[in-house]
Amino acid sequence: MPTPSKRIAVYSGTFDPFTLGHTDVVRRALGLFDQVIVAVAMAHHKKTLFSLEQRVSQVGQACASLGDVRVLPFEGLIMDFCAAQQACAVVRGVRNLTDFDYEAQMAAMNRKLRPQVETVFLLPDAPLQCISSTLVREISKLGGDVSQMVSPAVAEQLRAVHAAQG
Repeated sequence: MPTPSKRIAVYSGTFDPFTLGHTDVVRRALGLFDQVIVAVAMAHHKKTLFSLEQRVSQVGQACASLGDVRVLPFEGLIMDFCAAQQACAVVRGVRNLTDFDYEAQMAAMNRKLRPQVETVFLLPDAPLQCISSTLVREISKLGGDVSQMVSPAVAEQLRAVHAAQG
């Protein structure tokens, strides 16, 4: 059980797959909070390339050496998850104005649901700002090199999935 003084942030997403941009956001969040919980969404509304278990594993491997990071699956409202984890903030990675517009709307709605949980926007490092999981999946599916976008383990998993799909 976390101590009351521990500042916990939640970084949620589908993470299909977990990219170097995601890893960078976690690293930055650890500079602001005592612990970061990466909440991997079950994503019933999306057809994911990787299973929930695979996505949780990818995040765990990518964040193993970063510091106090917990990786947990979740479903439902992120604000309910934050309450259950005693989190004081939600961290969101914002790459561009399109992301910001969407995330600002979500932050406003989340504030209505749980005003005591702040939303913190973090910019990934500039060379990583063009990376999205959607683009990584598409590039990989078409046989492109994604080694500068994901960890070596994720790159290998992408190759294996696409090879199996034929």
